[in-house]
Amino acid sequence: MNQMQQMLMQAQKMQRELVKAHTALDQQDFVVKKAGIVEVSLKGDRTITSIKIDQGALSADNKEMIEETLQMAINEALEQIKKANEELDEKVTGQKGALPF
Repeated sequence: MNQMQQMLMQAQKMQRELVKAHTALDQQDFVVKKAGIVEVSLKGDRTITSIKIDQGALSADNKEMIEETLQMAINEALEQIKKANEELDEKVTGQKGALPF
């Protein structure tokens, strides 16, 4: 087997490993709680699975605070998913950043 075929086989193997790892990550839960007021849960595929708001925080006076806290929680969960994806890519490929293929 020549060197080009070996490189191609290695790239295909890496690609299969990435698909398998990302499929598992898509099912992983990411939960963020903020200020004791909101809790958001997302799957690794960025699907929101639940949003919980503390009953005591529900009042017209707190509307803006709840909206901002909810936004921060969702953004933090999305950032956790992004970081997990990057770490997974680096673990499988051995490279940080862009994939080698």
